[in-house]
Formats: sequence, C-alpha cells, structure tokens
Amino acid sequence: MGKRVKLSALLVANQLDLKGIKTFLDLKPLADTSSELFYSFGGDKYQYYFNYGVVVFSGHSEEEIKLSIKTIDSFLKSPTNSLILDDHEISVEEGEMKFEFNQVVVNRLDAKVFRISMFNIAQSVALDRYHQITENLLTEIRGFTNHLEATGKLSISRRNMLKFIGKALNTQNDIADNIYIFDAPEQVWDDEYLDNLHKGLMKHFDLRVRFSEIEYTLRIIEDNLSVFREITHQRESNTLEWIIILLILVEVINMIVSKLL
Repeated sequence: MGKRVKLSALLVANQLDLKGIKTFLDLKPLADTSSELFYSFGGDKYQYYFNYGVVVFSGHSEEEIKLSIKTIDSFLKSPTNSLILDDHEISVEEGEMKFEFNQVVVNRLDAKVFRISMFNIAQSVALDRYHQITENLLTEIRGFTNHLEATGKLSISRRNMLKFIGKALNTQNDIADNIYIFDAPEQVWDDEYLDNLHKGLMKHFDLRVRFSEIEYTLRIIEDNLSVFREITHQRESNTLEWIIILLILVEVINMIVSKLL
C-alpha cells in the first residue's frame, strides 16, 4: 500500500488577517497573494491559509493543528462559534488518478498536488459555511411569510428589512469574492495533470452543484424580499395618503371655524 497523507480543513473565522499571519510566522511562503498563504514545513507538512477564514493542514496531527490554530488566534477576525471541519486523504499509488469516498489516489505527490488538493477542500468547507448562512436566511424568510399568511400582515419593520437585505447582499458578495468555481487556479494552467486533479476534485466535492444550490436559495430570498419591499412601499403609501387626508381635513375645519367666527 502506498503512502497516505491526511488533509484537514477548518473554518475558524469569518476572515483571516493574512498580513499579520505572514509577519508572525516569519517564514517564506510557497505562495503569497492577497487571498492566500501557502507554507511548507518539510516532508508532507503544509499549511494553507485563506482570507475567508479557512485553514487547511496536510500531514499534521490533531495536537499540531490545535496548537497552530491557537498561535494565530489574534489574527482571527470574528472567530466562528461552531467549527466546520472536513478531513480527506491523499494516497500515492501507481496507475490512474482515482477519486474515492474519502480520499484521492494520485501517482505523484509534490507541493503542487498538495496545494490543488488543499485548495479544493478549502472551497468545500467555505461552501458548507455559505450553505448554513443561506439556510438561516431562508428560515427567517419563512418566519415572515408564515406570519403574513396567518395574519395578512408583514411582521418586519422597514429598518429591519433593510438590515436583512444588507445581510443577504453581503453573503452574495462574500461568495463572489471567495468561491472560485468557474475560474481554474493559476497553477493548473500549464500542467495537465494538475488540471485533471482540480477538475476531478471539483466533481468529487460536488462544488458546482452545491454552489448552484446556494445561488438558488439566494434567488428565492431575493424574490421574497422584493415582495416584502412592495408591501412595505404600499403600506407607507397608504400611511402617507391618510396623513394628507387628515391635513386636508384639518385645513377644512380651520376654514369653517374661521368663517363661523
């Protein structure tokens, strides 16, 4: 049996301070961009940091992972209350590349293979996070629509609705900034083997399907919010009409009183 290396991806925060981590580690990264840092610690040990709050470890024990997360605690922006974790394995064997339930089988293992594998598992964990967020938004929407059905009234104020819209828009923007489903990573452009690995892992993790599901949920939320805006606008228009009627009535009463006096 060939060598096996464990990959562990963790969502630890809403965002990572990559500049701070880079300065703190004081180690030259193999890859350094505004959105990611990729480090080698010798052998099969790698660490991959992403600005959207995911850290991926290769070849590290649980204790080493816990210690590493603890050491960068001050660089976590809005740490998550519930940790999202995904484990996967890379196995090295002769023959064709294979994608099995909890592992990918490759016939070569180097920093580039690790990086592509860790990149895709990070995207998978990020999608888990956005799935949770959109499902929570949809649950809130259902609460409003259920109340609307039962009472004929919308139970959300204009201010709260605008805050809700802002939350939904920020989620869409975060997904657009951090999920690279339709753009291949730069490192696969000139390497057919890495390109096949990347495409295989995307299919293995169902990244496109899960991304489409999140998009569909966000469209449902957007449609509901459009209806809510119309209802709120109508409610405000009716209120304005009543105010105008009352003002006219007051003016008429003043005229009548003035003539009588």
